Amino acid sequence: MDYERLARDLLAVMYQMRGRNPQKQLSDSVHGENFVLSYISEHEGNVIPSDISHAMGTTSARIAAVLNSLEGKGLISRRIDAEDRRRILIDLTAAGRERVHEHHQMIMSHITKMLQYLGEDDAKEYIRIMKKLAEKSPEDFI
Repeated sequence: MDYERLARDLLAVMYQMRGRNPQKQLSDSVHGENFVLSYISEHEGNVIPSDISHAMGTTSARIAAVLNSLEGKGLISRRIDAEDRRRILIDLTAAGRERVHEHHQMIMSHITKMLQYLGEDDAKEYIRIMKKLAEKSPEDFI
């Protein structure tokens, strides 16, 4: 098998798909503001900024900028932890919870349509392959 040829083919497909709106929306859902909102929602609020920073693998300065933006949009609130006054806890506002819900619905719609397009067998195979790749760290392929 010529894996280098397959790698070139995969790269060509990735370039072809990179600017498409649904793929961009899916990618954006695991980055930036949408990731932060989802993370806070999944952890039912009471999140500290360093938890988000670790989960995203980014700097605390980047998280502070995202949190400032989200707070300015009225999607999160910050409060001092009553048990440890040095800590700031982050919660979603009602508008933030609504935004998470709407974003989740949109992402699920896109993914469902994509899997339906693939058909049952290809959809299952796609998920199987993605799970297999997720078991490895990127460093395993260097």
